[in-house]
Amino acid sequence: MDLRRLRYFLVLAEELNFTRAAHRLHIAQPALSQQIRALERDIGAQLLERNSRGCRLTVVGEVVAREAGELLAHAAAAQERIRAAVGGRQGQLRLALTRSARGGHVDALIAAFRALHPDVDLVIRTGWTAHNITELLAGRLDAAFVRPPLDDAGLEFRHIAREELLVAVPAGHPLARERRLTRGRIAAEPVILWPRENAPGMHDLISRQLWPDGGPRIVREEPDDEQLLLSVAAGTGIAPVPEGRARALRIPGVRLKHVTAPMPTVDLALAHRSANAAPALGGLLSLVDALAGPSAD
Repeated sequence: MDLRRLRYFLVLAEELNFTRAAHRLHIAQPALSQQIRALERDIGAQLLERNSRGCRLTVVGEVVAREAGELLAHAAAAQERIRAAVGGRQGQLRLALTRSARGGHVDALIAAFRALHPDVDLVIRTGWTAHNITELLAGRLDAAFVRPPLDDAGLEFRHIAREELLVAVPAGHPLARERRLTRGRIAAEPVILWPRENAPGMHDLISRQLWPDGGPRIVREEPDDEQLLLSVAAGTGIAPVPEGRARALRIPGVRLKHVTAPMPTVDLALAHRSANAAPALGGLLSLVDALAGPSAD
């Protein structure tokens, strides 16, 4: 099976949008579509179903995405061992990003690491915090950006940044005219959020900070921040979103509102297994210690 096509499909399975996936892969969208159709012919089954928002995986597509991740990880590890045997590289770092923190601090750290360690092979994936933790504990990742609070034996965490939690409201909603929102004003509003199992600690932290008297009235769950903000723009409800991600997405029809004191916040951390002594990981941790902001209280 063509590993390049599997890699293209895995990126598309993460983005669920041909335009974004093609941009990440630095190829034209028609070329990506051709490669995915060729992969479907190789497998003998439909892997994707297109819709107005992008696409979604079929049952077979979900299996292929899961197995492709494993296969590509093993292939990358094998290639690295071969290159290391030849003596031309300094190692590999398997790193996962969390979907809610793309850009900003994360991109800056990765760019700085690449500049300082050009001979390290960075293998980067994207996933929710809970999935990243599972992959770390299974030894399939060296490090992962995650959203605290977390309590996992065998893992260590380094604080990266703290950012304000904003509330996204539809542009035509009365709340859009207010300068800052009180917790009382949003208490009964319908809320759009992602599934709790994606990051239980962050989910509960958001609820405690914004809806301290009983939790949010969740009317819809969406898989990522972009879909969440699109639902806000459609008038389905309001949604809490980390400031960096919300401003990076810039969804039309959405107004981003600050909340009155105490300011709600979410943290970003880098997690790794305590027993992992990979030299490349040591380089990343040293860089985090040098560049990251002050530790969270």
